[in-house]
Amino acid sequence: MTKTINPADLKPNEFYRYLIGTIGPRPIAFASTVDAQGNVNVSPFSFFNLFGYNPPTVVFAPTINRHGQKKHTLLNLEEVGEVVINIVNYTMVEQMSLASAEFERGVNEFEKAGFTAVASDKVRPPRVAESPAAYECVVKQIIPTNNQSTQDTPGAGHLVICEVVMAHVHDSIFDETGAIHPHRIDLIGRMGGDWYARAQGDALFEVARPKVGIGVDQIPASIRNSPILTGNDLGKLGSFNALPTTDEIEAFKETGVLNELFDEARYGCQYLPDLLHLRARQLLANNNVKDAWLTLLQVR
Repeated sequence: MTKTINPADLKPNEFYRYLIGTIGPRPIAFASTVDAQGNVNVSPFSFFNLFGYNPPTVVFAPTINRHGQKKHTLLNLEEVGEVVINIVNYTMVEQMSLASAEFERGVNEFEKAGFTAVASDKVRPPRVAESPAAYECVVKQIIPTNNQSTQDTPGAGHLVICEVVMAHVHDSIFDETGAIHPHRIDLIGRMGGDWYARAQGDALFEVARPKVGIGVDQIPASIRNSPILTGNDLGKLGSFNALPTTDEIEAFKETGVLNELFDEARYGCQYLPDLLHLRARQLLANNNVKDAWLTLLQVR
Protein backbone atom coordinates (compact mmCIF):
# COMPACT_ATOMS: atom_id res chain seq x y z
CA MET A 1 0.00 0.00 0.00
CA THR A 2 1.10 3.57 -0.70
CA LYS A 3 -0.08 6.68 1.13
CA THR A 4 -0.74 9.43 -1.40
CA ILE A 5 -0.54 12.96 -0.03
CA ASN A 6 -1.46 16.26 -1.64
CA PRO A 7 0.55 19.10 0.00
CA ALA A 8 -2.46 21.38 -0.49
CA ASP A 9 -4.47 19.19 1.91
CA LEU A 10 -2.07 19.73 4.82
CA LYS A 11 -0.66 22.63 6.76
CA PRO A 12 2.89 23.43 5.54
CA ASN A 13 4.49 22.29 8.81
CA GLU A 14 2.61 18.96 8.59
CA PHE A 15 3.88 18.23 5.08
CA TYR A 16 7.34 19.42 6.18
CA ARG A 17 7.57 16.36 8.46
CA TYR A 18 7.12 14.05 5.48
CA LEU A 19 9.78 15.94 3.53
CA ILE A 20 12.50 15.91 6.18
CA GLY A 21 11.69 12.33 7.15
CA THR A 22 12.17 11.00 3.62
CA ILE A 23 14.72 13.35 1.99
CA GLY A 24 18.01 12.68 3.68
CA PRO A 25 20.51 12.40 5.09
CA ARG A 26 21.00 16.03 4.13
CA PRO A 27 24.45 17.66 4.28
CA ILE A 28 24.72 20.64 6.59
CA ALA A 29 25.90 24.12 5.65
CA PHE A 30 27.34 25.65 8.81
CA ALA A 31 27.18 29.20 7.51
CA SER A 32 29.18 32.03 9.04
CA THR A 33 28.16 35.58 8.10
CA VAL A 34 28.55 39.17 9.31
CA ASP A 35 26.21 42.14 9.33
CA ALA A 36 27.09 45.64 8.12
CA GLN A 37 28.56 46.46 11.55
CA GLY A 38 30.79 43.38 11.51
CA ASN A 39 28.81 41.35 14.06
CA VAL A 40 29.40 37.63 13.47
CA ASN A 41 26.80 34.87 13.17
CA VAL A 42 27.23 31.15 12.54
CA SER A 43 24.24 28.86 12.02
CA PRO A 44 23.52 25.46 10.41
CA PHE A 45 21.20 24.79 7.46
CA SER A 46 20.34 21.35 6.13
CA PHE A 47 18.61 22.65 3.00
CA PHE A 48 22.03 22.67 1.33
CA ASN A 49 24.11 21.06 -1.39
CA LEU A 50 26.72 21.38 -4.13
CA PHE A 51 25.16 22.52 -7.41
CA GLY A 52 28.07 22.85 -9.82
CA TYR A 53 31.85 22.99 -10.04
CA ASN A 54 32.63 25.38 -12.91
CA PRO A 55 32.34 27.81 -11.28
CA PRO A 56 32.17 25.98 -7.92
CA THR A 57 28.64 26.66 -6.70
CA VAL A 58 26.86 25.79 -3.48
CA VAL A 59 23.26 26.54 -2.57
CA PHE A 60 21.48 26.70 0.76
CA ALA A 61 18.10 27.97 1.90
CA PRO A 62 17.37 29.79 5.17
CA THR A 63 13.64 29.58 5.85
CA ILE A 64 11.40 32.04 7.65
CA ASN A 65 11.20 30.95 11.29
CA ARG A 66 8.06 29.98 13.18
CA HIS A 67 7.62 33.59 14.31
CA GLY A 68 7.45 34.80 10.70
CA GLN A 69 10.90 36.41 10.89
CA LYS A 70 13.91 36.17 8.61
CA LYS A 71 16.80 34.27 10.16
CA HIS A 72 19.83 36.28 11.15
CA THR A 73 21.92 34.59 8.46
CA LEU A 74 19.59 35.84 5.74
CA LEU A 75 19.47 39.36 7.22
CA ASN A 76 23.26 39.41 7.28
CA LEU A 77 23.52 38.22 3.68
CA GLU A 78 21.17 40.98 2.56
CA GLU A 79 23.64 43.45 4.12
CA VAL A 80 26.95 41.70 3.33
CA GLY A 81 26.77 39.23 0.45
CA GLU A 82 29.54 36.93 1.66
CA VAL A 83 29.47 33.67 3.59
CA VAL A 84 31.73 30.82 4.68
CA ILE A 85 30.23 27.35 4.36
CA ASN A 86 31.86 25.30 7.11
CA ILE A 87 31.48 21.53 6.79
CA VAL A 88 30.23 19.67 9.88
CA ASN A 89 31.64 16.35 11.04
CA TYR A 90 30.83 14.08 13.98
CA THR A 91 33.29 15.63 16.43
CA MET A 92 31.47 18.97 16.35
CA VAL A 93 27.81 17.99 15.98
CA GLU A 94 26.71 18.94 19.51
CA GLN A 95 28.40 22.33 19.31
CA MET A 96 26.84 22.88 15.90
CA SER A 97 23.43 22.07 17.34
CA LEU A 98 23.95 24.58 20.14
CA ALA A 99 24.78 27.27 17.58
CA SER A 100 21.38 26.67 15.94
CA ALA A 101 19.51 27.93 19.02
CA GLU A 102 17.65 31.21 18.53
CA PHE A 103 20.06 33.63 20.19
CA GLU A 104 19.37 37.35 19.86
CA ARG A 105 20.74 39.03 16.77
CA GLY A 106 24.24 40.29 17.41
CA VAL A 107 25.13 37.44 19.77
CA ASN A 108 28.32 35.71 18.62
CA GLU A 109 27.52 32.00 18.20
CA PHE A 110 31.22 31.24 17.79
CA GLU A 111 31.62 32.15 21.44
CA LYS A 112 28.33 30.60 22.61
CA ALA A 113 29.09 27.25 20.97
CA GLY A 114 32.81 27.28 21.74
CA PHE A 115 34.14 27.45 18.19
CA THR A 116 37.35 29.14 17.06
CA ALA A 117 36.95 31.95 14.53
CA VAL A 118 39.72 32.23 11.93
CA ALA A 119 39.99 35.19 9.56
CA SER A 120 39.11 34.34 5.97
CA ASP A 121 41.34 35.21 3.01
CA LYS A 122 38.83 36.70 0.56
CA VAL A 123 35.57 37.36 2.44
CA ARG A 124 34.67 39.22 5.61
CA PRO A 125 33.01 36.44 7.66
CA PRO A 126 35.44 34.24 9.59
CA ARG A 127 35.63 30.47 9.16
CA VAL A 128 35.28 27.76 11.80
CA ALA A 129 38.73 26.36 12.64
CA GLU A 130 37.25 23.06 13.86
CA SER A 131 35.52 22.31 10.54
CA PRO A 132 37.33 19.74 8.38
CA ALA A 133 36.70 21.92 5.34
CA ALA A 134 35.52 25.49 4.88
CA TYR A 135 34.54 27.31 1.68
CA GLU A 136 34.71 31.07 1.40
CA CYS A 137 31.88 32.22 -0.87
CA VAL A 138 30.42 35.31 -2.48
CA VAL A 139 26.64 35.41 -2.83
CA LYS A 140 25.57 35.53 -6.46
CA GLN A 141 21.81 35.63 -5.95
CA ILE A 142 19.11 35.34 -3.28
CA ILE A 143 15.84 34.00 -4.69
CA PRO A 144 12.61 33.89 -2.66
CA THR A 145 10.86 30.55 -3.22
CA ASN A 146 7.41 31.94 -2.36
CA ASN A 147 5.40 34.62 -4.09
CA GLN A 148 5.51 38.22 -2.86
CA SER A 149 2.47 37.87 -0.61
CA THR A 150 3.78 34.83 1.28
CA GLN A 151 7.52 35.57 1.53
CA ASP A 152 7.33 36.23 5.26
CA THR A 153 5.23 33.21 6.25
CA PRO A 154 6.82 30.44 8.36
CA GLY A 155 8.61 27.88 6.19
CA ALA A 156 9.03 30.20 3.21
CA GLY A 157 12.52 29.80 1.81
CA HIS A 158 15.15 32.00 0.24
CA LEU A 159 17.53 30.18 -2.09
CA VAL A 160 21.06 31.53 -1.60
CA ILE A 161 23.34 30.81 -4.57
CA CYS A 162 27.02 31.10 -3.69
CA GLU A 163 30.27 30.88 -5.63
CA VAL A 164 33.26 29.40 -3.83
CA VAL A 165 36.31 31.70 -4.05
CA MET A 166 38.63 29.98 -1.55
CA ALA A 167 38.78 26.64 0.26
CA HIS A 168 40.51 25.44 3.44
CA VAL A 169 40.80 21.68 4.01
CA HIS A 170 42.38 19.95 7.02
CA ASP A 171 45.41 17.80 6.19
CA SER A 172 44.08 15.06 8.46
CA ILE A 173 41.23 14.07 6.12
CA PHE A 174 43.43 13.20 3.11
CA ASP A 175 44.55 9.65 2.38
CA GLU A 176 47.95 8.58 1.05
CA THR A 177 46.92 9.28 -2.55
CA GLY A 178 45.83 12.85 -1.83
CA ALA A 179 42.11 12.07 -1.99
CA ILE A 180 39.70 12.96 0.80
CA HIS A 181 39.03 9.80 2.78
CA PRO A 182 35.36 9.32 3.83
CA HIS A 183 36.29 7.65 7.12
CA ARG A 184 38.70 10.42 8.06
CA ILE A 185 36.33 13.30 7.36
CA ASP A 186 33.56 11.52 9.36
CA LEU A 187 30.68 13.53 7.93
CA ILE A 188 27.18 13.74 9.36
CA GLY A 189 23.81 14.32 7.74
CA ARG A 190 20.47 15.63 8.95
CA MET A 191 17.45 13.35 9.12
CA GLY A 192 13.93 14.03 10.41
CA GLY A 193 13.09 15.12 13.96
CA ASP A 194 16.10 14.88 16.27
CA TRP A 195 17.84 12.30 14.09
CA TYR A 196 21.20 12.55 12.35
CA ALA A 197 23.23 10.07 10.29
CA ARG A 198 26.96 9.46 10.58
CA ALA A 199 28.93 8.56 7.45
CA GLN A 200 31.18 6.06 9.21
CA GLY A 201 31.62 2.31 9.62
CA ASP A 202 29.04 0.10 7.92
CA ALA A 203 27.15 3.19 6.73
CA LEU A 204 29.82 3.65 4.05
CA PHE A 205 29.86 1.43 0.99
CA GLU A 206 31.09 1.62 -2.59
CA VAL A 207 29.13 1.32 -5.85
CA ALA A 208 31.11 0.76 -9.03
CA ARG A 209 30.98 3.46 -11.70
CA PRO A 210 28.02 2.85 -14.06
CA LYS A 211 28.67 1.02 -17.32
CA VAL A 212 26.48 0.51 -20.37
CA GLY A 213 25.49 -3.14 -19.99
CA ILE A 214 22.66 -5.31 -21.19
CA GLY A 215 20.16 -3.64 -18.86
CA VAL A 216 17.64 -5.19 -16.51
CA ASP A 217 15.12 -5.45 -19.35
CA GLN A 218 17.35 -8.01 -21.10
CA ILE A 219 17.68 -10.28 -18.06
CA PRO A 220 15.67 -13.51 -18.61
CA ALA A 221 12.28 -13.29 -16.92
CA SER A 222 12.97 -16.29 -14.68
CA ILE A 223 15.87 -14.35 -13.17
CA ARG A 224 14.39 -10.87 -13.37
CA ASN A 225 11.28 -11.98 -11.44
CA SER A 226 13.21 -13.96 -8.82
CA PRO A 227 11.83 -13.67 -5.27
CA ILE A 228 15.40 -14.12 -4.00
CA LEU A 229 17.33 -11.54 -6.00
CA THR A 230 16.96 -7.89 -5.02
CA GLY A 231 16.77 -4.78 -7.16
CA ASN A 232 20.43 -4.13 -6.30
CA ASP A 233 21.30 -7.63 -7.53
CA LEU A 234 19.46 -7.01 -10.80
CA GLY A 235 21.29 -3.70 -11.20
CA LYS A 236 24.64 -5.48 -11.01
CA LEU A 237 23.51 -8.15 -13.45
CA GLY A 238 22.18 -5.53 -15.85
CA SER A 239 25.53 -3.73 -15.89
CA PHE A 240 27.26 -6.79 -17.39
CA ASN A 241 28.24 -6.19 -21.01
CA ALA A 242 26.92 -9.44 -22.50
CA LEU A 243 25.33 -12.70 -21.44
CA PRO A 244 27.80 -15.61 -21.15
CA THR A 245 27.84 -17.98 -24.13
CA THR A 246 26.53 -21.54 -24.02
CA ASP A 247 30.12 -22.83 -24.11
CA GLU A 248 31.06 -20.64 -21.12
CA ILE A 249 28.04 -21.85 -19.15
CA GLU A 250 28.87 -25.49 -19.86
CA ALA A 251 32.56 -25.01 -19.04
CA PHE A 252 31.62 -23.45 -15.71
CA LYS A 253 29.41 -26.44 -14.91
CA GLU A 254 32.24 -28.83 -15.76
CA THR A 255 34.47 -27.25 -13.11
CA GLY A 256 32.30 -28.93 -10.48
CA VAL A 257 31.94 -25.76 -8.42
CA LEU A 258 28.14 -26.23 -8.39
CA ASN A 259 28.04 -29.98 -7.82
CA GLU A 260 26.93 -29.65 -4.22
CA LEU A 261 23.91 -27.61 -5.34
CA PHE A 262 22.97 -30.12 -8.02
CA ASP A 263 23.27 -32.94 -5.44
CA GLU A 264 21.17 -31.02 -2.93
CA ALA A 265 18.47 -30.50 -5.53
CA ARG A 266 18.60 -34.14 -6.62
CA TYR A 267 18.71 -35.86 -3.22
CA GLY A 268 17.48 -33.19 -0.82
CA CYS A 269 14.31 -32.29 -2.66
CA GLN A 270 15.42 -28.67 -2.98
CA TYR A 271 14.31 -26.48 -5.86
CA LEU A 272 17.42 -26.02 -8.02
CA PRO A 273 16.64 -22.49 -9.31
CA ASP A 274 16.28 -21.26 -5.73
CA LEU A 275 19.63 -22.80 -4.77
CA LEU A 276 21.30 -21.23 -7.79
CA HIS A 277 19.74 -17.84 -7.09
CA LEU A 278 20.92 -17.96 -3.47
CA ARG A 279 24.46 -18.80 -4.60
CA ALA A 280 24.34 -16.04 -7.22
CA ARG A 281 23.26 -13.55 -4.60
CA GLN A 282 26.34 -14.45 -2.53
CA LEU A 283 28.55 -13.99 -5.57
CA LEU A 284 26.97 -10.62 -6.34
CA ALA A 285 27.57 -9.49 -2.77
CA ASN A 286 31.27 -10.06 -3.51
CA ASN A 287 30.93 -8.26 -6.87
CA ASN A 288 31.65 -11.48 -8.78
CA VAL A 289 29.11 -10.70 -11.48
CA LYS A 290 30.36 -13.05 -14.18
CA ASP A 291 30.25 -16.13 -11.93
CA ALA A 292 26.81 -15.04 -10.72
CA TRP A 293 25.61 -15.03 -14.34
CA LEU A 294 27.23 -18.40 -15.01
CA THR A 295 25.49 -19.79 -11.94
CA LEU A 296 22.07 -18.37 -12.78
CA LEU A 297 22.15 -19.62 -16.36
CA GLN A 298 22.64 -23.26 -15.38
CA VAL A 299 18.87 -23.50 -15.61
CA ARG A 300 17.45 -22.24 -18.89
